Amino acid sequence: MRFLRFAIVAASLVVTTAFASPSDPKQGAEYTVLPVPQPSQTAGKKVEVIEFFMYHCPYCHALEPVLEQWVKKEGDNIVFKRIHLPYQGPNDPEAHLFLTLQAMGKSEAYQAKILDAVGDIVRRKRSETLTEQELLGVAYGLPGIDKGRFMDTWNSFGVRTMLNRLPGIVSNNYKIDSTPTVVVDGKYVISPGQVAEATHTRDQQQLFQETLQVVGALVAKVQQSK
Repeated sequence: MRFLRFAIVAASLVVTTAFASPSDPKQGAEYTVLPVPQPSQTAGKKVEVIEFFMYHCPYCHALEPVLEQWVKKEGDNIVFKRIHLPYQGPNDPEAHLFLTLQAMGKSEAYQAKILDAVGDIVRRKRSETLTEQELLGVAYGLPGIDKGRFMDTWNSFGVRTMLNRLPGIVSNNYKIDSTPTVVVDGKYVISPGQVAEATHTRDQQQLFQETLQVVGALVAKVQQSK
């Protein structure tokens, strides 16, 4: 499985950009639709929003503070989730770390710290392929982590089963091959790369804001249909 950075967009993608508007996004321009929508577990007017990311992805790192503010602002409008792309396949140690912390109920609490720590390792070794030992070192350095409980969860049947299923979920169900990518309500797919193609925005922070404008507009669209 090959993962692309958000700035790389297929040259064959044909979009109409003359009237591109993040606040009024158009299918095929600022977002696409999954051919087979995926079920979302929400109640009432809440809308599921999933960020597909990787700890070593520098754009995920840069997006995080903007995304965190946006999630807080949306509040009860959304149910926010994350899925880590298995960069190295079904035994990807980054995804393994995320699933372990998720099972412990601590993935969100440590998200920013891990992005910082992994980013430091990537810059130092000049490689995006991290080892299990490097990721375990990151985990053991997190405040409040009990090593015994962590390793029990890391080796648990539930975590290992989910890790093995992850490549199929990402590539077959959601058709995701780049990070960061956001999926709204199990069907609307948005990435900064596609928004950049539609709006021609090159400033990174402005692009992130525009991307979340598109996400917000689609959240509102789903709510209106409920």
